[in-house]
Amino acid sequence: MDHVLNIADSSIFTPYVYPASWSEEGALRQIVSLWLVTNLGAVLLFLGCGALNFYYVFDHKLMMHPLFLKNQVKQEIELSIISIFWMSFPTVAIFFWEVQGNSKLFDNISESSLGWPGVFLSIAGFLFFTDMCIYWIHRFLHHKSTYKHLHKQHHIFKIPTPFASHAFHPLDGFLQSLPYHIYPFIFPLHKAVYLSLFVFVNIWTITIHDGDYRIPGPLICLINGAAHHVDHHLFFNYNYGQYFTLWDRIGGSYRHPSALMGKGPHDHIRKLMAEAAHTQ
Repeated sequence: MDHVLNIADSSIFTPYVYPASWSEEGALRQIVSLWLVTNLGAVLLFLGCGALNFYYVFDHKLMMHPLFLKNQVKQEIELSIISIFWMSFPTVAIFFWEVQGNSKLFDNISESSLGWPGVFLSIAGFLFFTDMCIYWIHRFLHHKSTYKHLHKQHHIFKIPTPFASHAFHPLDGFLQSLPYHIYPFIFPLHKAVYLSLFVFVNIWTITIHDGDYRIPGPLICLINGAAHHVDHHLFFNYNYGQYFTLWDRIGGSYRHPSALMGKGPHDHIRKLMAEAAHTQ
């Protein structure tokens, strides 16, 4: 985040926002700036990608499903904005610790002992590590001792839209984001790669709520896409994974997507429409 902070300082904060007496290296200024950048960036990414996905990918026929709530999209957006706001406080604390040089993030490929192969290996490591951690965190959030207090808010949306992607209790959302923040404090990672992956995981979270259940055949058993995740919303104790189905298979919680067996939300809507047409 130090690069993002430097760009924000040179382009906006130093010339237009802060007085000249407030040093760019000051801890309080860095914390305030990180909070502003984190909130603005997260909201713009959520609303921008969410809107594009909602209007150009999401099948609006799903809004006819009996389990789709009245004013659901409005509820999803409101809960997401509130969650992003409160999540930003602990997130900024981690970003500040990172900006202070306490992580294993590096600037130049030459700083990696393995060079470019090491960079690609770190990407694979990031995806594997975060997928594994999120699986177990997510499963813990479904435990009866925690579910009603935290994760239940997200599950009121049985037929989610892309705007449900960030509609969590703030503590729930932060716990599920924690593996992304922890990784560069344990393993070396290029700063640009880290920022790109951080954007990627937010977009991925949107896409698994977008109602597009198409998955290339060979990847159905490997990738945890929207078809898998809607079954998680509908049937509760299945498909906890973030990107892959690996940990669901290991943990015994994998469910083959009902949408790919002719028993999904779209199929239910088609059945209802056929029945309505028949009665007419």
